[in-house]
Amino acid sequence: MTQTEEKTPILKYKLAYAMIIILVYLIGRRIPLCGVDVSAHRAVSGDAETLLIQAVGGDVNRYSLFTLGMSPYMLSMILIQILTAFRNTGKKVRLSPGKMNRMQIALTIVFAIYQAVMRVQQLKFKADGAMLLLVRTAAVTEMIAGVMLIMWLSGRNRKYGLGGHTVLIYINILDGILKTLIRHSIASLFLPLTVAIAVMAVTLIMEGGEKRIPMQRISIYNIYADKNYLAIKLNPVGIMPVMFSTAFFMLPQMAFAGLHLIFPENETIIWWQENLILTELPGIRVYIVILYLLTVGFAMIMISPVGIAEQFLKGGDSIMNLHAGRDTRRYLTRQVLGIGFFSATVMSICLGIPMLLQLKGGIDRELVMFPASVMMMTSLWYSIDQEFKAVKSFETYKPFI
Repeated sequence: MTQTEEKTPILKYKLAYAMIIILVYLIGRRIPLCGVDVSAHRAVSGDAETLLIQAVGGDVNRYSLFTLGMSPYMLSMILIQILTAFRNTGKKVRLSPGKMNRMQIALTIVFAIYQAVMRVQQLKFKADGAMLLLVRTAAVTEMIAGVMLIMWLSGRNRKYGLGGHTVLIYINILDGILKTLIRHSIASLFLPLTVAIAVMAVTLIMEGGEKRIPMQRISIYNIYADKNYLAIKLNPVGIMPVMFSTAFFMLPQMAFAGLHLIFPENETIIWWQENLILTELPGIRVYIVILYLLTVGFAMIMISPVGIAEQFLKGGDSIMNLHAGRDTRRYLTRQVLGIGFFSATVMSICLGIPMLLQLKGGIDRELVMFPASVMMMTSLWYSIDQEFKAVKSFETYKPFI
């Protein structure tokens, strides 16, 4: 390329592509399922469960083509990452990206089928009799097709747009926040907004903060040799655990819903169905436990102390005052576990405070997940903004020739 040639406007192209993906997604959220009685589902309140579902799901009323949203995709992603982490530990031959992708698609379809069957039981249709089975089957098929279309849209946006699949989640969260603000008065929003602002500040600090571990690299022999470090974010995997715990929290709910169909009179199953929600103490406890496990687990998987220690051992680099190999591995494992627990504790406090205030009557039940939505939106915007800056910086580079 010569200096007289114009560079391709990558940022504008990516922004335009992302906007097209968002437009298609918004249109899909407005396409009702086959035969569903739309008027019977319009007046859905924005309670904690609805906002929780909307964060990873599609429309708030849950009767559209994108009813299931991204929850099957996110659940399959969690399980595949856990599986590959255990599968690849200590093995020289690892799963190929192609095989992992096929496994994830298969698992996504399984989750989509189960969730679609459970959801169709809760929908009201205009048909009855023999036609009811037909329209229910069509609705299940449409919901599964909607999940696959969302997967395709997020994949295309990850390749050609900005934000990957998180931009679709961002749209869901933003929609839920705007509808919550419209429905409530300023007086009822004062305490939730105060908590949300504090949560936003904490999220930005966690996203920008990092722990620096001094390093000794054999390839650096200049004045910067003493300034090398291994950086680990205070929030090592971002807001991903909050989003995935939202999807993962639906698993026990789905399990008890399925058991209730088989054992409708069982009091234990009925009790769990009634209490496994975010406005009851048992549901809050389960959610916090899931958040802890996913935060620490993702930190260990994504940062991989074992992998870093092996790279240091092969490359000759080391942590200051530590021997390479087992000592380094143990040290990094302790550090990552500590940071993971710290991150989980901070997020649990931020999310748990409004839930506990709701139990004491301090916050409206419909506003329990409002600070959580603000936390997710802040973190997602931070990630998208970083990607935006990276692409914009790339465009400023000048060609050598």
